[in-house]
Amino acid sequence: FFYAVIYTMWLKRSTAQNIVIGGAAGALPPVVGWAAAAGSVSIEPLILFAIIFFWTPPHFWALALYRTDDFERANVPMMPNVAGPDSTRLQILLYTIVVVAIAIAPWPLGYFDMAYGIVASVAGAGMLWRAIQVYRHREGEAAGKSARSLFFFSLIYLFVLFATLLASAMVHIVLRMIG
Repeated sequence: FFYAVIYTMWLKRSTAQNIVIGGAAGALPPVVGWAAAAGSVSIEPLILFAIIFFWTPPHFWALALYRTDDFERANVPMMPNVAGPDSTRLQILLYTIVVVAIAIAPWPLGYFDMAYGIVASVAGAGMLWRAIQVYRHREGEAAGKSARSLFFFSLIYLFVLFATLLASAMVHIVLRMIG
């Protein structure tokens, strides 16, 4: 309901913060799935929620930077169309710093293992590097290229984080079964 009605039908076309609001809707499935499977909500699904929530703006705003005209023609008020590309670049960088920190933090806090921590750190460095490039390259071909690079890398970044969590959990299950 939240995604289909509140986000898609109402907010998507009425505010440049549509991506932030949509990020909340997109980040809920791990929490709902965890609650359904475990019967309660603990810190782990909230971490997953936060990763997806803070990942969403850099991902979609990078797309919006190099497809600004498409969003404008579709009457979707994306951050570059409303606040301008420079403000969007700064927001991308800030959200990327937050998502990388949130993605790495569970490792030293003991919620996720070292394999995840190493992968999250390396992938986070790649994500942050690309966000810095988006922030630095403000005009011409380099601007579009850096935005595209961040957009496509962000897909890999989220997949790698969640695949590593899954693989790590499976290894721990197998080790408990044989140990």
